[in-house]
Amino acid sequence: MSFTVASALKWWARDIPDTIALSVDGDAVSYAQIHDWSARVGHHLLKSGVRPGDRIMIVSLNSLPYALLILAMARIGAIGTPLTFRSSAAEIAEAVANFDPAFLFTDNDREAVAIDALGDHRTGILRNLSEITALREGERHDLPLMADENAPMFVIATSGSTAKSKGVVQTQRGVMTYACEFAVMEPRCGKGARFLSLGPFSSQSGYLLLLQFLATGVSIYMETKFEPERALRLLVEKQITMFLAVPIFFERMAALPAFAEADLSHLYFGQIAGARVKLSLLKAWRDKGVILRQAYGCTEAGGGWAARDDTAVITPEKCGRGGLFNEFAIAGEDGELAPPGTVGEILFRGSSLMGGYWNNAQATADALKDGWFHTGDLGHVDEFGNVTFVDRLKDIIISGGLNISAAEIEKVIAEVDGVEEVAVIAANDDMFGETPMAVIHGDKAKLSIADIIAHCDSALASYKVPRYVTLEDEPLPRLPSGKISKPAIRAQYHDAAARLERVR
Repeated sequence: MSFTVASALKWWARDIPDTIALSVDGDAVSYAQIHDWSARVGHHLLKSGVRPGDRIMIVSLNSLPYALLILAMARIGAIGTPLTFRSSAAEIAEAVANFDPAFLFTDNDREAVAIDALGDHRTGILRNLSEITALREGERHDLPLMADENAPMFVIATSGSTAKSKGVVQTQRGVMTYACEFAVMEPRCGKGARFLSLGPFSSQSGYLLLLQFLATGVSIYMETKFEPERALRLLVEKQITMFLAVPIFFERMAALPAFAEADLSHLYFGQIAGARVKLSLLKAWRDKGVILRQAYGCTEAGGGWAARDDTAVITPEKCGRGGLFNEFAIAGEDGELAPPGTVGEILFRGSSLMGGYWNNAQATADALKDGWFHTGDLGHVDEFGNVTFVDRLKDIIISGGLNISAAEIEKVIAEVDGVEEVAVIAANDDMFGETPMAVIHGDKAKLSIADIIAHCDSALASYKVPRYVTLEDEPLPRLPSGKISKPAIRAQYHDAAARLERVR
């Protein structure tokens, strides 16, 4: 046996064969069924020429076939490279050039944009997830344990302070370490637990958690679209024991009239992360008997760790002290490890740490120094090791739990004729928490907001396109270093959502 997801799936298929493994929008399959289905898919991929280490790209909404493709790749050692279902043709083309995938799987709604991205000469790699659906039933195939526990398992794109995103490599061993660590720390979150999943497979909150909880015998209830009424109903009717989500999801559910009478007594583990959390929100759920533990983590760390219950109750702003097999620290101004209470850059090291950035040795070396990953986030650690997040050093906008690089949007807008300066910041948004806003200075005779939005639409996924745009008469404020002063712009437009009209 090996320390891989494939080994874990084989175990649970024998130990709890009839237990629900995964239910997507009400369509449920057992552990025995996902084991057999993923074996058929794995056999199909091998017959099609896929080999361990080959990349398979997916651009699709979450779905049951998508999940089974992920499991099949895990079993044969192929590397998953998921993209957001909102990806533009330009973004897909860039990712294809970077990963050189053996296949690109899409659903029907994304097929046209994928064809546009690939061009006629590359359509040979294009496949539809209907192939996976067709393999739901059929003869059984025994797959050998092909995956190397130290090999890359999947790559998740992360938005950093640069315009070009980096691909974070997660290994089989890293995923299994994270899964086992969580199960040991929280035994009630292992075999027999029920998890409500809302994260897209293009992010850690979807891809990693799918593998983590299936590897530990959990029943996963997944929704392809967040509807607060249905999510609340699932918490109650399915007696969900674990729910991990961004604050906006908890907020919209708590605002429902039905929330007051909802029976949430089975919800043992609530984790909230991805944006700042209001104390009033924590209280609303606490009044229902649910402690929402704030968590800190990042894609490169292999996941996130939440505060223990005692910390979450007494000091809810703290994000916990990490896990059994990892450690947090703070880098002081001199670059050395700082004592408790010192504000500085948050550092991380542990067994679930990424295997590096895909095809980017320099970025890997810059981020990993002396065994520590430099997160680019500002915070401090108390005497017990609890992390408190202060602010993002990286220029990231978090919209509905998805990271957006401001630099990426700025690069696209700067291509528009007449733009001389551009700064993209976060504006408040009732639905997504944050949304991009562009502040532009240039030749107003050449500029129109409609043209700027149209250009962004052609180059960016829809959730990255600014919802607020303002054209400035004066040059943008700058720091002594000569860089545009984002703090000054944020202060000027702190209430943009209240006083400006949305442009889309």
